[in-house]
Order: sequence, then C-alpha cells, then structure tokens
Amino acid sequence: MLKINDKIPNFEILTDKGDFKVSNHLGKKIVVFFFPRADTSGCTAESIAFTNLQKKFEHLNCIVIGISKDNIKKQAKFREKYNLTCELGADFENNVCEQFGVWVEKSMYGRKYMGIQRATFLCDEKGTITNVWEKVKVPGHADEVLAAVEKLSM
Repeated sequence: MLKINDKIPNFEILTDKGDFKVSNHLGKKIVVFFFPRADTSGCTAESIAFTNLQKKFEHLNCIVIGISKDNIKKQAKFREKYNLTCELGADFENNVCEQFGVWVEKSMYGRKYMGIQRATFLCDEKGTITNVWEKVKVPGHADEVLAAVEKLSM
C-alpha cells in the first residue's frame, strides 16, 4: 500500500462523467477514496458523506474521487440514486487499485477472496501523499479527511 511521502500514481480512470487524469488536477489537493462496491450500505454512507462535504472540499482547492471495481454504468446509477457529486471512478481492470495497493486478499466466513480494502489517500498540490487511512471505518471518516485537508491548507 502506498505510504505518506509517496507520489500519487499518475493514473487515468474512466468515470461516469468521462476520463479522470491525475495530471489534469495537479495544483489541487486530491482525495482518493477506495470503496468495495457501489450501492452497498457502507459504500453508500461513505459516498454520501463526501458528497455532503463537497463544497467545503472545493473551497479548499481539493477534488474528491471515489474508486471501486464497478463499471461505469453502475457508477452512473449509484450517482443518480443518491445524488452524489464526487467523481466516481470505474476500476474494473484493477489497475488503479493495484497501484495504490488496496487490491488485497480478504476473508469472510473462512472463504478467501480478492477485494478492495476501504482506504483513503490525501495528496497535496504537488502530488505527494500526506495522509493515508487504511481499513476505514465509515462513520466520521469524511469529516476526518476534511479536517486533514483544512490543516494542509493552513
């Protein structure tokens, strides 16, 4: 998994609104949050929390993108159903998940499988990772990320 002081990978990903390229957003802070699956309870709560704070992130010159393995069509339905405003990346080939190190082996009821570890990365305007949240617990997480962006903006 990427760590503090690493450079953000210069990734490009399809979103339900078009292409998202990190290189187009250098000069801004970037929050990248990875979630396991669109339209599940935890992922919905997390995406809504980031959406509710979207204007505050924008005011701090920060863009927020959530990434899962869902395809573009599912991301679009997810956005529409919950009126989400953050970018939603469709990493159906796992390229971005692997670059960040969040595509991991998981276990449920003794069954092992590969999946996305819920994690969030904050990068400064130069593309350096300043904060990493691993194995995120959703309640209060978006507020914690916003507080880190505010601190970075001082």
